[in-house]
Amino acid sequence: MTAEPVAVPHVVRVDLSGRSALVTGGGSGIGRACALRLAAAGAAVLVVDRNVAAAKAVAAEAGGRAEGIDLADVAAIDRLDVDVDVDIVVNNAGLQHVAPVQDFPVERFEYIQRVMVEAPFLLIRRALPHMYANGWGRIVNISSVHGLRASPYKAAYVSAKHALEGLSKVVALEGAAHGVTANCINPAYVRTPLVESQIADQAATHGIGEDEVVEKIMLARAAIKRLIEPEEVAELVAYLCSPPAAFITGASIALDGGWTAN
Repeated sequence: MTAEPVAVPHVVRVDLSGRSALVTGGGSGIGRACALRLAAAGAAVLVVDRNVAAAKAVAAEAGGRAEGIDLADVAAIDRLDVDVDVDIVVNNAGLQHVAPVQDFPVERFEYIQRVMVEAPFLLIRRALPHMYANGWGRIVNISSVHGLRASPYKAAYVSAKHALEGLSKVVALEGAAHGVTANCINPAYVRTPLVESQIADQAATHGIGEDEVVEKIMLARAAIKRLIEPEEVAELVAYLCSPPAAFITGASIALDGGWTAN
């Protein structure tokens, strides 16, 4: 049911020639797919990831540049080598920690908020002056179905995604008069290294096998019983940068196989 990836063709016709894009968490998974998709549309892509080797590998594929930084380090974000103004920001970097609230490590909670809330705020803040001056910009925040729904044992992740939703809506309201849109994409479980690690964590937490985690926990609320491919998320990112999507802002677009229909 989940073993075979689904092929995802490029169906969105979008020309981003002359545009520049910054993608966080771009070294693997959704971030990698987004970087490659935006590059295929003609954008100059800056791949940001704390895994320097992975960022450089994706940048080489995309014909772009790479920066290896930990987004929890505010000073590192300030030093980010952006030698061109950024037209598109894709806030994708994220991490997970699974534990009951009473056992959740405080330092881990704080770290997740810095990476998944504070860093997007700082990157958006830095990009907006150029976007406003140019009369065009796209902020795409890779949220989650957990930005719309909660699950047990994920206090930090759910809190961060809900905060990202609020930030995105504020930016949408402020940016509308300047040709800037801001939206969230809300996937359910995507076939990524992060999800693979969650499977193992959930199996340990619940005392069940990894196959049972996928079938009985991850896919239990979805009508479509498979994992999402990273390229499906990237295709929606490309659409949000296209002319037909210019009126979509402040939205949270569920890509969840019917999870939130329940």
